[in-house]
Amino acid sequence: MDVERGWLAELMGFLRPDQVLTGAAARRGYDCDAYTVDRFPPVAIVLPESTAEVAEVVRWCNLRNVPFTARGAGTGLSGGSLPALGGIVISTKKLTQILEIDLPNRQMLAQTGIANKKLSDAVKAAGLHFAPDPSSQTVATLGGNIAENAGGPHTLKYGVTASHVVALTLVTPEGDVVQLGDRVPGGPGLDLAGLVIGSEGTLGIATEAWVTLTPLPNHVITALVAFGTVREATESVAEIIASGTIPAALEIMDRGILGALKAAFNLEYPVGTEALLLVECDGDSAELVKAEMATVDAICRSQNCLNLETAEDEVARQKLWTARKKGVGAMGRLAPSIVTHDGVIPRSKLPEMLDTVYEVASRHQIGVANIFHAGDGNLHPCFYFDDRDPDQVRRVVEAGEEIMRRCIELGGSITGEHGIGVEKLDLMGLMFSPADLEFQAQAKRIFNDGALCNPCKILPNQKSCVEHKSRWRGMAW
Repeated sequence: MDVERGWLAELMGFLRPDQVLTGAAARRGYDCDAYTVDRFPPVAIVLPESTAEVAEVVRWCNLRNVPFTARGAGTGLSGGSLPALGGIVISTKKLTQILEIDLPNRQMLAQTGIANKKLSDAVKAAGLHFAPDPSSQTVATLGGNIAENAGGPHTLKYGVTASHVVALTLVTPEGDVVQLGDRVPGGPGLDLAGLVIGSEGTLGIATEAWVTLTPLPNHVITALVAFGTVREATESVAEIIASGTIPAALEIMDRGILGALKAAFNLEYPVGTEALLLVECDGDSAELVKAEMATVDAICRSQNCLNLETAEDEVARQKLWTARKKGVGAMGRLAPSIVTHDGVIPRSKLPEMLDTVYEVASRHQIGVANIFHAGDGNLHPCFYFDDRDPDQVRRVVEAGEEIMRRCIELGGSITGEHGIGVEKLDLMGLMFSPADLEFQAQAKRIFNDGALCNPCKILPNQKSCVEHKSRWRGMAW
């Protein structure tokens, strides 16, 4: 305790007292992200307001051999911002400034603690937006998007975060400040910014980023399609993509989500609906957009859809999007805890994979609902349960791992956008050989040769982390 008090006094030597949070309540508030199964408290939380302050905190952590973990809004779903070895959480909560908007070149420089949606809001009047749009975009931060290479409903057509970030300011694990990437496409040198994007904060802390801005489409048509079975909805997805039509968004919600929406918002859908397919087509040509939606319409009707409702104005479109945007939040009506998984499979395997999800959940006696990016095969089974019950937690973890194994068997991946974090550490060996993992570890050591910067993430068998694994599980383990 005396050591901790000494640490706090030293931190307050170069940060204001209101930039250092401590005490039981603060530590509990930062002991996990949205993956609440794994928890471990930090000693303190610091709130730097500039790149220089982030660097100073990191240098202090190195001096005192204190682990540190960057955290944005805490909306991550794999334990990526869990302070796995305690230490210091470096929050980007106060790094929220837009530093420059370059409209002629369609680029923006922003601090990484800013919420995703605020980037688009800042340039909407100019007819531009930041294309990656995770469902938590009103709170999820740019830095978190960079750490996880986040996607979203519209990245089927427009691409994930890596496609829209051209340069970064990075505080290295030693506390140096370096610039990665180039505002000019195809600049010289290795693509180190591309390596950092998706590295889950293990290669340093991104504090500023130049992002590209995408023109808003001139024409948009949104459709919400009701189906009597999930299989008909998923087979429609496979046929739409096979037709050569690439919608801006192609999302599925199953009966579990519909039940939550009814309980939370009293939303009603046609009798017999077991799944909803939300399709959005956009572009600069009204004729092309209408032709794409006509293809979608024909395919869905060939799969015996119960109802197909379209909207072309913004108010009507947002009404149709309600099911997708509110679905996960509505699940709070079903249980106090949710684990949202993130497996990827080929689109043609969606019907088979969903059959597996329902069977596994039933066998483990866990509630499940599905709401996911069907167009790119990014499945999000949402298990709902009570994480205060150790047996329920055990069953959720076992069921999730079983589903991830099946994703790999079907030619997929254990993550599409949520990352490995601590949740899927032990599954990395199912996708990569020991030589593969060692090669990744060598790349990581170029940036981070120690065990202080966001330890115990992505790569399994880190020696300093093995003894802590059971402690992350908190009271449930």
